[in-house]
Amino acid sequence: MTKMLCSRAVLLAGCATLATFAAPVAAQDSVADPAASTAEDDGTIIVTARRREERLIDVPLSVTALSGDALIQQGIQDLTQIGQQVPNITLEVSRGTNTTLTAFIRGVGQQDPVGGFEAGVGLYIDDVYLNRPQAAVLDIYDVERIEVLRGPQGTLYGRNTIGGAIKYVTAALPDETSLMVRGTYGSYDQADLIVSASTPISDSLKIGASGARLSRGGFGENLTLGTENYNKDVWAARGTIEFESGAFSARLSGDYVKDNSQARQGHRFITSLRTGAPVLDDVFDTRAGLNIIDQEVEAYGGALNMALAVSDTITLKSITGYRQDKSTTPIDFDSLPAADLDVPGIYENDQFSQELQLLYESDNLSGVIGFYYLDANAFTAFDVALFTTVAGLTAQTLGDVDTKTWSVFGDFTYDLTDTVSVSVGGRYTNDKRTSQVLRTTFVGGFSPLFGGAGVAAAVTSNFNGSATFKDFNPRASISWQPNADHNLYFTYSQGFKGGGFDPRGQTTACRNSRGGACTADEVFDFMAFDPETVDSFELGWKASLLDNRLNISLAGFVADYTDVQIPGSVGFDANGDGVNETFIGITSNAANASVNGLEFEGNALVGKDFAGDGSRFSINWSLGVIDAKYNTFIDAFGRDVADQRVFQNTPEITAHMGFNLGVPMAGGMMDFIGLAALRSDASQFEVPNPFLDQDGFVLVDASMVYTVDSGLFSIGLHGKNLFNKEYIVAGYNFVAGGVNGAPFTPTLGREGTLTGFYGDPRRIFVTAQVNF
Repeated sequence: MTKMLCSRAVLLAGCATLATFAAPVAAQDSVADPAASTAEDDGTIIVTARRREERLIDVPLSVTALSGDALIQQGIQDLTQIGQQVPNITLEVSRGTNTTLTAFIRGVGQQDPVGGFEAGVGLYIDDVYLNRPQAAVLDIYDVERIEVLRGPQGTLYGRNTIGGAIKYVTAALPDETSLMVRGTYGSYDQADLIVSASTPISDSLKIGASGARLSRGGFGENLTLGTENYNKDVWAARGTIEFESGAFSARLSGDYVKDNSQARQGHRFITSLRTGAPVLDDVFDTRAGLNIIDQEVEAYGGALNMALAVSDTITLKSITGYRQDKSTTPIDFDSLPAADLDVPGIYENDQFSQELQLLYESDNLSGVIGFYYLDANAFTAFDVALFTTVAGLTAQTLGDVDTKTWSVFGDFTYDLTDTVSVSVGGRYTNDKRTSQVLRTTFVGGFSPLFGGAGVAAAVTSNFNGSATFKDFNPRASISWQPNADHNLYFTYSQGFKGGGFDPRGQTTACRNSRGGACTADEVFDFMAFDPETVDSFELGWKASLLDNRLNISLAGFVADYTDVQIPGSVGFDANGDGVNETFIGITSNAANASVNGLEFEGNALVGKDFAGDGSRFSINWSLGVIDAKYNTFIDAFGRDVADQRVFQNTPEITAHMGFNLGVPMAGGMMDFIGLAALRSDASQFEVPNPFLDQDGFVLVDASMVYTVDSGLFSIGLHGKNLFNKEYIVAGYNFVAGGVNGAPFTPTLGREGTLTGFYGDPRRIFVTAQVNF
């Protein structure tokens, strides 16, 4: 697909543009401490990274497995927090939201959650793929484990896993009747309650249910509206039915989340250019005034997993999933009372997926072949209010994206000898995207969709387009295992992220090379962007040494990242008066890049039984080093500016180091857990910004957890971000200048939008759990 760089030039010519797993946790590809393993009795970790059960050490790719029990022991409460313990990964709450996930692995991800842009990191709940990032900041409860697969996973997991995949595996129901109650109270009036219960109905049928109430006061205050900023107000539930009879098993699960937290608004870095409002002292406070809709998220879904063992070597599996979510969010870009750049938004997503697998396992051959189908819809609606620029002017965008994708795949491992095995796999994908973009200018206020009195004055986009993207993703590896405790492997893998149409594009902004209006074909090219691909080569070594007391994993990788999708938002002057009345999206496959790196993880049981039977001391560490750079980056003016662009959300160094000291005490075990996580400098966008970019920092956590020997009761004291480090996780920038004493100039609105969002401050909380 030919991109119209010349037309983009015309459009833009006037616009400015080493920490711990608590002892039970496995490090990358490493076995957890034997004293607290959650997999098998001998401490072996079992994962399903290749769609079949295998020892973690046998898998020829980079995988981190974190047990649910260990996450709870460390006081980890949502998915983003595991990012401290996995190398070369960024997991953050997206700007202006409470539950939308921004995920990057090895430099690849998705910054913008608007429907029409595809993810670079796949998220799975019980093997069901989540097509959209809304409501994807999952809370940690009733979790068996979380697996993080790094590098392209296109063969076994399909489109949109070119950075990697995250698997959230819920816990299986126990064989006995059980009841668990866990409560938490802490800083900012945090008060959580989780209740789980299950029981067998018969020898073949079990049922279970969980409910969670998660609440916390705000880290700051909205000084304009008098509401809390960065608070939490969540209700959640999960139910499971498990049936097993002979060779057949089935698991039906469902979950529901309702998030009524207040809108999360940003902190201004500069004095407002129009009204002179000063910068606030507290980075968690805001003056945002947008309140025409409430912040609200509702999400639910279900999965039916069935398996039939046809013979000793063949098993058939079916995975059926459905998910739906709806979010309303008032995003006040400028974080000021006036409607200088206010964006109320609606996101609605639904999806149905079906996967069929045939698994084969014999003495020297094992593998899987399968078929996958996804039918999904993503609807996005938002107003852009610029009342300080033109009184009552609102630009509304409605985007509706249908996705229908199917694929066939296979992956097999054959043992050439007792020590050497080869794996070969491939996946063919047919990915169809149909998109409608309707942009309308309203005068007199917000549009009626958001309760305003605005009247439609002009339609600036009415685009309907469809495109089908076809791709084949191969994978191959060779492993040498001289014994069960060593695995030296070399793997090639490929993945692709689907193309589409910019959901914020404005068709009337398209100009051809002569500066005139575009034809229909030129408009199609202007709105569309192609898939991007990653080809990765990885050399790794995994080892379990000293009778499983020392576990290490070392991997080096080189990756070729081609046709990189570069989404962007710019102010647009629609009537030629020199003032930008709205912003529009422009996305192109403008770049190629190289992503190379090293990952080293391990854990060691340093001592045991030194302070009584069962005492233990273990250390855990991780190091990720990445060199991600653009080889070419063609800007809107047709220039190669690769030397002026950087990878977003990709620090060169990520590391963590920690310990777990367990000492028998008063009929139980007291665990002292420490964690220090480091992230080097990182940029929020491809263009560096001294206000938004985050310097390197270290977060320090600590926990003390007492568990009675029977396991019926535990109580823990947890501290997060103990040194109260302030660090930026996201932001908005619609200003030019500000460097070397130059004044700031707004590129959209009049106040100057340069706002940031921050990670959690220091928190102290107590958690108690009772098992019946």
